[in-house]
Amino acid sequence: MDNAGLEFNTERRQLRTLERPKKLKILVVDDEPDNLDLLYRTFRRDFQVLKADSGMNALQMLAAEGEVAVIISDQRMPEMKGTEFLSKTVPQFPDTVRIILTGFTDIEDLVEAINAGQVYKYITKPWDPGELKAVVQRAAETYDLLKQRTEELRCANAQMALLTVLVEVTQAANSLEETLKPIATAFSKSFGADACILQLVEGNNLSAVQGDYGNGSTVENWLAVDSLVSEAITTGKVQLCLNVLKDPKLSGVDHYQKSGIQAHLVIPISYRNKVMGLLSLQWKQPHTLRDDELKLIHLSGQLVAIALTSSHCA
Repeated sequence: MDNAGLEFNTERRQLRTLERPKKLKILVVDDEPDNLDLLYRTFRRDFQVLKADSGMNALQMLAAEGEVAVIISDQRMPEMKGTEFLSKTVPQFPDTVRIILTGFTDIEDLVEAINAGQVYKYITKPWDPGELKAVVQRAAETYDLLKQRTEELRCANAQMALLTVLVEVTQAANSLEETLKPIATAFSKSFGADACILQLVEGNNLSAVQGDYGNGSTVENWLAVDSLVSEAITTGKVQLCLNVLKDPKLSGVDHYQKSGIQAHLVIPISYRNKVMGLLSLQWKQPHTLRDDELKLIHLSGQLVAIALTSSHCA
């Protein structure tokens, strides 16, 4: 499989690239309504702002909403101090960046919280909106960078796991057919897909030989009537649609509606410019893939071609 395999259906790929990035979530916590409203107004243009008037209510909101990028909390609140509240968020949300607003000198608590990694920075009241905005912007960038590095590590681990599976399968399998299901399983788990099908191709047509994996459900195979699949076989290029509902060519297609698949990535498995198989990754929610993830999938497709060829020759 040469570098041309990394080319994509441009029209459908734009369904991903043209979507505006979502605002990061931040949570502001203060028991004084005026302060809470002021914090909300300060950040609502740049962030999706959640607000709570106590530590307990903030914990309940996090349980319902999930992780946020930044938490800004007042220190002196009834029932639960800000540092106590923030410490309770660390185990479940270790990547969240935490900022304390304090109107009094409680150095011992603040220093202890900072040293324990529970607080990124504290700002004294009355706080300056410009200063606070700058601190929160840096905190958001820190969160983004941490998430990016975590994702890069996950991708590296996924690539290593895939390589390990492909080597093990190639060495252990007694036939080409035995390699298909383990490979489909490894791809599905590595890229968080709800379903994956690896199907052989003969004479530019799908054969009956396949391996599949479904995340807790039976996989229905409708690839023979799918337009992305036919394009992938014909062109030898990766085809993808990461939001089926927004694609006028696919949104009304019967098999997408019945299966509930909302994102589909099709990778032709080629050896010496001949398509010998097809890998289909399917998600039940609109999906996003970064360029480095797409390159990883492309490289993994090349490894699959080598594995299938080795198994066929065994």
